[in-house]
Formats: sequence, C-alpha cells, structure tokens
Amino acid sequence: MPAHAALAAQRPVALVTGAARRLGRAIALDLAQHGFDIALHYRQSHDDAVATAQALEQAGARVLLVQADLTHAEALANLVPEVVRQAGRLDAVVNNASRFEYDNATSFDGALLGDMMRSNCTPAVVLAQALALHLQSRDAVGAVVNLLDHKLPHPNPDYFSYTLSKAALASASQMLALALAPTVRVNSVSPGLTLGSALIDDHRLQALQAQAPLGVAVAPQHIAAAVRYLLQNPSVTGTNLVVDAGAHLKPAPRDVAFL
Repeated sequence: MPAHAALAAQRPVALVTGAARRLGRAIALDLAQHGFDIALHYRQSHDDAVATAQALEQAGARVLLVQADLTHAEALANLVPEVVRQAGRLDAVVNNASRFEYDNATSFDGALLGDMMRSNCTPAVVLAQALALHLQSRDAVGAVVNLLDHKLPHPNPDYFSYTLSKAALASASQMLALALAPTVRVNSVSPGLTLGSALIDDHRLQALQAQAPLGVAVAPQHIAAAVRYLLQNPSVTGTNLVVDAGAHLKPAPRDVAFL
C-alpha cells in the first residue's frame, strides 16, 4: 500500500505551521500524543524540525516535514496540496507561525505592517480556504485554530504592526467561521506570556507570570491543550480561548518586556 494511502486510512492529519520550535513544537507533540498525524511545517529551522519530527514519531505519529516560506504566494498556495499529495488527507490546520518585530506609533512604517500581514494574517486565510476545498472534495469536515495574542482586548502601543496583524487575524477568524461553516470550524487561542525571549530571561519570566491573577505560570502544554480542545469539539466555532492565567484582566500601559 502506498505510504499516503496507509496514512489516509489511519489517524486524522493536522498541519501545524511553525512547528519546529517553541509553542508550535508543543502543539504538534500534544496532538501526536492524542491521535493526530502531523504535517510539520517549518521555514528555516531544519535541524529543529528534524528533532521535533523524531519526538512526534516516538509519540506514535506519522510525520510529514514540509518546508515553505508562507510569505511567498506560490509556496503558500502549494502547501495544502503538497500535504494532501504526500499524506492522502488533511483534517486540521493550526496557524502558529508568526513574525514578531518591534515598532510603535512613532516608528510605524507601512512596509513593516505589510510584512506583518503577509506573515501573520494572510497565510491563515489562504490555508483555511485550501482546507475547505480539500474537505469538500472528501465530503468531510475539519477545523482551523489560529494563534492570536492575549493583549488584543486591551492593546498597548508596543509592537504596533504585530498587534494590528493579530487584530486582523482575530476578525478574519470570526468571518471565516461563518463563511466556511459547516465544512470548517474556525477558532482561535490567545496565549499569554508563556516562554522567555531575548528580553525576558527565565527569572524575569517567572516573576512576570506570578503577577497574573491566578499567580501560576502558563506552560506551552496549556496552550496545546486549548488548541486540541478546539480541534476536537464539533460544536465550537467562532470562539477565542484566552490562556494567560487571567493576565488580560489586568491591562498594562506597556508590553511586559518593558514593564
């Protein structure tokens, strides 16, 4: 039996973008542990992608590695057809890949906003559209989960263009939920401060997380569990889950990296 036919006969397949590292890796691993085979998308992190694929296989999943720069229209358009060609099916898309770059209202440049939209919003819409066409050809149903940001209900002026692109994705998620029903359910998850960065070391990360109303750390596994819930619950669409230990209830004038 061809490999793609064997894959199609077994578990549902989820495409996770930006899945080689960080949150994407945690989401892919959680799905692999709960019955999904994974199309693992990456842009440049080949070595990390290979290591993640090995972890997914150890969790019992079949794994397909797919490299693409999602800001290139042709690569983006070819991604779902390539996954289907190799895997035989596609049932879900998790739009995790994101570009995160600093600007503010003073330094705002329309070119950067355009880049952010091409990275953070356009791919999610195109992949949802492509998933819907594939599922209709199979007379099947599926789901999309888009990763947003917990700052959207109370935005601060830091990371201006990034925030605008995520706000656009939030609106697109609701419009797609209506437009693609009943074939595709479209939901979103808004993670809070989960992982450190160049500006936030582990010690500061723990201190900042302790300031949330629940006083607990938001772990990558918590985000992954929320994504899986939205992929698996057949009655939920057009919904956003905020996973931030309640931090969105305490709006701040600056991004946490600058507080």
